[in-house]
Amino acid sequence: MKRTPEPELMNDPAQAAAYARADFAEPHERFVALFGERFPGLAIAGEVLDLGCGPGDIAIRFARAHPRCRILGVDGAAAMLAEGERLIGAAGMAGRIRLHAACLPVEDLPGAPFDAVISNSLLHHLHDPLVLWTSVRRFARPGAPVFVMDLRRPSSPEVVEALVKEYAAGEPVILQRDFRHSLHAAFLPEEVAEQLRRAGLDLRVEPIGDRHLIVHGTI
Repeated sequence: MKRTPEPELMNDPAQAAAYARADFAEPHERFVALFGERFPGLAIAGEVLDLGCGPGDIAIRFARAHPRCRILGVDGAAAMLAEGERLIGAAGMAGRIRLHAACLPVEDLPGAPFDAVISNSLLHHLHDPLVLWTSVRRFARPGAPVFVMDLRRPSSPEVVEALVKEYAAGEPVILQRDFRHSLHAAFLPEEVAEQLRRAGLDLRVEPIGDRHLIVHGTI
């Protein structure tokens, strides 16, 4: 199935509110758990960069799992960051998680270089995926762990619809729509491997489950 890009930014307030209120506990806890599995025994104690942080749910969960770290969440959608400020404040994490409005690529970020770089579900939004990988190279401290999770593109529109039915049937229509569009916009593992080769990054691409892939390693 050919890739169909989707809008890079999710700036509709209704869309941002739907994401902030949705129950992503299972996949977001899985993100944190998979980080721990791929970097066993590693407790992050420094500055973490979360690229495409959205409303900040993963940043909150990651901060709880690594209580000595501080996180800079970066997103280009003002509506998402507004929801993030609310959620981070409610979680009592305002002293450890900062949000920063920026669209990749950027020349500088406060707190750089970072001791770890994480990202969830940003890659498939990017029309030029290399801006993610060049940003990882730019802002990660040498030796920093990198962990990126994203959707991977199914083989056919029929598989897309089956995945939407299985995982989003009970969600609001706006989330079902976005999930469908995101599956069409996602990359294949071999496409991501080629992106990493072009960016000069020695990171591993690994399919996970029936709809995700992860990219992990150290800079």
